[in-house]
Amino acid sequence: MSAASFHQHFKDVTAMSPLQYQKNLKLLEARRLMVINRIDAANAAFQVGYESPSQFSREYSRMFGAPPMSDVKRLWNDTADVNSYS
Repeated sequence: MSAASFHQHFKDVTAMSPLQYQKNLKLLEARRLMVINRIDAANAAFQVGYESPSQFSREYSRMFGAPPMSDVKRLWNDTADVNSYS
């Protein structure tokens, strides 16, 4: 299978390019690290392969609708609210 054919089949299945898919996985993993391990955005960015924290922050905000730490704090609060009902 040619590279162009692979890219087209991949896009047909996932609705995104392989590069976009990889970026989404990296951002999701960084989010998981920040939420569960309580590390800062710069460390999470480096751990998933970003060389620039500012690039990471821009892409994170684009994907999740808020800067990394604002989003993570919201998730922590949402989790605390859920746990208080238990």
